[in-house]
Amino acid sequence: MTISSSKIFLPGSTVGVMGGGQLGRMFAIAARKMGYRVHTFSPDEDTPTGQLADREVAARYEDAEAVRDFARGIDVLTFEFENVPVQSVEWAAECCVVRPAGRVLHLCQHRLREKEFLSGAGLPLPRFAHVSNIEEFKAAVEKIGTPSVLKTAAFGYDGKGQKKIEQGADLDAAWIPFEGEGAVLEQWVSFEKEISVIVARGIDGQMKTYPVCENAHRNHILDVTVVPAGVTVEVAARARHLAEIVAERLDLVGLLAVEMFLLPDGGLLINELAPRPHNSGHFSFDASITSQFEQQLRAVCGLPLGSTELLGPVAMANLLGDLWSDGEPDWCAAAAFPEVKIHLYGKSEARPGRKMGHLVGFGADTNEARERVCAAKKALTPWLS
Repeated sequence: MTISSSKIFLPGSTVGVMGGGQLGRMFAIAARKMGYRVHTFSPDEDTPTGQLADREVAARYEDAEAVRDFARGIDVLTFEFENVPVQSVEWAAECCVVRPAGRVLHLCQHRLREKEFLSGAGLPLPRFAHVSNIEEFKAAVEKIGTPSVLKTAAFGYDGKGQKKIEQGADLDAAWIPFEGEGAVLEQWVSFEKEISVIVARGIDGQMKTYPVCENAHRNHILDVTVVPAGVTVEVAARARHLAEIVAERLDLVGLLAVEMFLLPDGGLLINELAPRPHNSGHFSFDASITSQFEQQLRAVCGLPLGSTELLGPVAMANLLGDLWSDGEPDWCAAAAFPEVKIHLYGKSEARPGRKMGHLVGFGADTNEARERVCAAKKALTPWLS
C-alpha cells in the first residue's frame, strides 16, 4: 500500500534524500539550518550529501529491504537526482511520504515519456520521433530532417548519449551506439539563448518561480549562468508561466527546473525537465531570499513557500575536475575577489568533466557579475593564463 498524505512535517522531522551528490549536500545544509534531520541513501559512502547528513546509508537502489528500512526511519522522502529506479520509489512509498511522487520521476527520467507528456499537454517543444531500430531511425531522419539530434531515451544528462546528425551522415554508423536501446530523434534548434526557470509547488498548489536564468554551456555541460537573464519582460513572464503550467500538469509537490530554448523570433521551446534542484539554480544559495534548496525543503515538508526575490545581479560558474589537472587550484586567488563566493562539494577525486564546485559572483549588473566570476575562475589556474 502506498502512503498518500497532505501532512505537514515541521522542523525536527527527518527528511530522506535519495542520491548523495552536491544537490543533496546543499539541500542538507538548508534543512539542518531549519532544524530538520537529514538521512541520505545512495550506493556510495562518504558522499557529498553523506558528509553533512545525520545518517548515510550506502546500499544498492535495487536492495528492497535496505530501501524499506531507510524509508521506515524518515518522515518524508525527496530526491537530488531523478534516475532512481521506479521500483525503489514504490518500496519507499510503502513506508513514508514521497515528494515528488514516483510517477513524476518515472516520467522525467525518460526522454520519450517526458516529450510525449509535454506534447500531450499542448506545450511547445522541438519536433521529435521515437526510434527503436535502424529502419525507424532512417524514416525519422527523412521526416524531421537534418541537422537533428539522436538521443538515448533514458538516463542521459550533460550531453551524454547524444549525437548530432548532419546532412549526408552515415546513418548506419551513427545508429551503432544506440542499437538495442530506445532513442529519440529531435529537431535541431537554432536558438538565440538557452534559459531555465525553476518553479516550486507546495501541497496546496501554491507556486513560486525564480527569475529566469540565462545559461551558457561548454562541451554540453553548464559553464556559466547569469541572473536575471537578458530577455524582455514579456519573454520572462511567458517562460515563468510555462514552468508553472508544467508543474501544475505534473501535479508536482517539490521543485522543478524547466530548460528552454529562446528562438530568434521570441518563441520558446521546452528542452528538458528536472524534478529537483538544478545546476542553473545554484546562484540562489547566495543571491535569493530563499534558495532553491530551502524551497525544495519547504515544498516537500508542506510549509509555505519562501520569497524568490533576487538580492542583486549574479553569475555562477561551474568548477569541473579539469581545473585540478596540474595540481590544486589557487583558492587564495579566487578568495581575493571579495564579491565572489566559493562552493566546493567535498568530492575526493577530481576527474575531467566532473562537477567539483562552483563560484557565485555579484555585480552592479549581470555583465559585471559575469566578468567577475569568470575572472575569479581564471585566477584558480594561473599556469593556464
